[in-house]
Amino acid sequence: MTSKQRSYLKSLAQKIDSIFQIGKNGLTPEVTEAIDLALEAREIVKISVLQNCLEDPRDIAGMLSERTKSITVQVIGKKIVLYRPSKKNPKITL
Repeated sequence: MTSKQRSYLKSLAQKIDSIFQIGKNGLTPEVTEAIDLALEAREIVKISVLQNCLEDPRDIAGMLSERTKSITVQVIGKKIVLYRPSKKNPKITL
């Protein structure tokens, strides 16, 4: 992914709200599956890591991108932005 593409995705991510929160239970298989489904529907997803989560947000982003075959756009503080083009209905063009 080029820096211009990443910058474009970051600008899109600023306008959306977090739709997932990862808390004290960490990254469960159910959360991973829900994020995978959301990536197929939305292509770009913002995730909040709560204060009571013991894992590092960068580690969580790495695990999520590996498990969902997505790209980590950015990790700022406790916010993670993931991108994966939809297989059925792509909306975002890079």
